[in-house]
Amino acid sequence: MDDLLAAPTTGPVVAAPAPRHDARDVAAAALGSTATALSVFLVGSLAVQIGRSIDLSVSALGAAVSLCYLASAAAAVPSGRLADHIGGARTMRLAAGLAAVAAALVAALAGSFVTLVAFLMLAGVASAAMQPATNLLLVRRIPERHQGLAFGVKQSAVPLATLLGGLAVPGIGLTIGWRWAFAAAAGVAVLAVTLSPRSRGSLAAHRRSRRAPRGKPEPLGPLLVLSVGFALGVFAATGLTTFLVVSAVAAGLSRAGAGLVAALAGAAAVSVRIAAGARADRRGHSHLRVVAGMLACGTAGYLALAAGSALRIPLLFVVGAVVTFGAGWGWNGLFNFAVTRSHLRAPARATGITQAGNRLAGVLGPLSFGLVATHAGYAVAWIMCAGAVLAAALVVLAGRRMLRARRLEPFPGDAAP
Repeated sequence: MDDLLAAPTTGPVVAAPAPRHDARDVAAAALGSTATALSVFLVGSLAVQIGRSIDLSVSALGAAVSLCYLASAAAAVPSGRLADHIGGARTMRLAAGLAAVAAALVAALAGSFVTLVAFLMLAGVASAAMQPATNLLLVRRIPERHQGLAFGVKQSAVPLATLLGGLAVPGIGLTIGWRWAFAAAAGVAVLAVTLSPRSRGSLAAHRRSRRAPRGKPEPLGPLLVLSVGFALGVFAATGLTTFLVVSAVAAGLSRAGAGLVAALAGAAAVSVRIAAGARADRRGHSHLRVVAGMLACGTAGYLALAAGSALRIPLLFVVGAVVTFGAGWGWNGLFNFAVTRSHLRAPARATGITQAGNRLAGVLGPLSFGLVATHAGYAVAWIMCAGAVLAAALVVLAGRRMLRARRLEPFPGDAAP
């Protein structure tokens, strides 16, 4: 999931490092985001296996993931301030270290629902800290002409975590046990600590640079509307990432097959996010209109999941999963990029407001899906998600119109900001 962008608010702060550093910084940001997202997606992918050791019903699974996002929501604003205060690279190392500790605790000590949730909440705090840190790193170190691709690659880390979680089912969960999957996640987080970029300059120098005068913030109204649209899209996506595997098993797929479906769908989301970011660099305008179109396409995917669940047609379910992950969940990086490009004077404030919707939706999405699936079935829960992403598309378009009225979003014929 996407967090606060803690960047200086003195104007478009874009460094232009040597090209050889660009790919290294983007790769480090993607690895860090993957490492801090792995634990929560492993719980969803390995829920069937975990349920044999820990009492984990469908509604309990939703509650566990919601509490993880609740911890992340509580930590989002302080984490953004921390990254702003000590720098992105330093915060990345702290977040990856915390993610390693959380995953290791799940692997070694999670023996009840309470302990599992407690350790997942630590992972949620790590994710909240990693996202503003990586966003800040990209804004400061990646040239403007490559930032769309950079955000797409970095945001592809979340579906990459889903892909890895899906592969963990047949590769680890069904062979040597689900705890080893979390041990592997801890190893990935340790690698992220090791490969995190070094800070440029001392901490004292970084703090002095933060004392520059701040620019005047843009109007609040469009950001609040976009925050609602973001929340509706993420509301559906968190139900998708948490319950795809267990829903696939209920639709007639084997446990190993369900894990592979999650991996395939995650690969689709990774590809779409990277392609959308690269295309945004060439297009230069109307990014939010593309976001709305992708959300609208995602509606069809969710309806296919509902039909596959109701009719127990595995092929229809697989098609729905790929479409939903690709279109209905492939827009996050483009959305963040659009918000930063349309609010260059105060990107931290702008993305802080929109990301608030992200975190709140992360709390409500899995809990709501779990309750609906328990009492009305998976098909009804997927229909609920379809309605949420369709509403998200309409709200994003409304927010875009408000930005256009204030000339905050680049449009055809405008000079790129």
